[in-house]
Amino acid sequence: MRFAIMGAGGVGGYYGACLARAGKDVAFIARGAHLTAMLDRGLLIHDRDGDFIISPAKATDDPSTLEPVDVVLMCVKLYDTEASAELIQPLVGPDTVVVTLQNGVEAPEIVESIIGPGHTLGGATYISATITEPGTICRNNDLTHIEFGEMNGPASGRVHALVDVFKAACLDARPVDDTAALLWTKFVLLAANSGMTSLIRQDTGVLRGDPVIREAHTAALAEVAAVGRALSVNLANDIEQRCLDWLDQNAPIKPSLLVDLEAGKRLEVGWLSGAVHRLGQKAGVPTPTHTAIYAALRPFEDGLAR
Repeated sequence: MRFAIMGAGGVGGYYGACLARAGKDVAFIARGAHLTAMLDRGLLIHDRDGDFIISPAKATDDPSTLEPVDVVLMCVKLYDTEASAELIQPLVGPDTVVVTLQNGVEAPEIVESIIGPGHTLGGATYISATITEPGTICRNNDLTHIEFGEMNGPASGRVHALVDVFKAACLDARPVDDTAALLWTKFVLLAANSGMTSLIRQDTGVLRGDPVIREAHTAALAEVAAVGRALSVNLANDIEQRCLDWLDQNAPIKPSLLVDLEAGKRLEVGWLSGAVHRLGQKAGVPTPTHTAIYAALRPFEDGLAR
């Protein structure tokens, strides 16, 4: 089975390396110093169970130089989704599947609108992995958890077959029968955590520790859930409480949106709080907290403040 990793950063690079270690033909699509290091020295993974290296690493910055593959893992930032979907078209054959593993809830539809129907699987991952230096990726948590399913309908044969491939690569893969519910369940917590921590420039520990901030965060959770339900997403009745329980039970983290904001990088906020605002308008659901978050972060959306 041939794989292409579109966006070989922390998440994509880690999954691709595990698949390559398991004997799969994996092409990493990367750029800049990271690509150069991979071509020169291979891809080094600092894993929780011991380091390993993929060398030589098959890597390029031009997908058109590759033949069609069986599976594309789409791991780019949300703002690069449309452009990346255009670039991977030479990789998509009649039976190719493209698994979107990005944040937010809109990537599968964006990808499908460009590459055509029938290829896209929506997915979610819970791993934390980062590029620590060019050509080197470190896994930061104990999870290798990845879930994915069809855009409409229950998990198909191709979903189960791909799950088996991931499991053979020692990854915790699971099929899902309701992809919209999967994406929105993650999105409720992700959008609220990312938006609030970026607004206050503090990690999630402050969200639970300050009563006024916690009240605003709880409102942000409720807004995302309300929009999802208005759009007929099958969210758990207690999803908001589950998110608060997660906040109380887990160590403080800095979501990637806050990390990018502090580094002066381009932001995904338009597909997080911005998406809550936009989809809320579509569904007729007020989203005052996320609208305020989006408004406050828009000057930084392109990186440096306008």
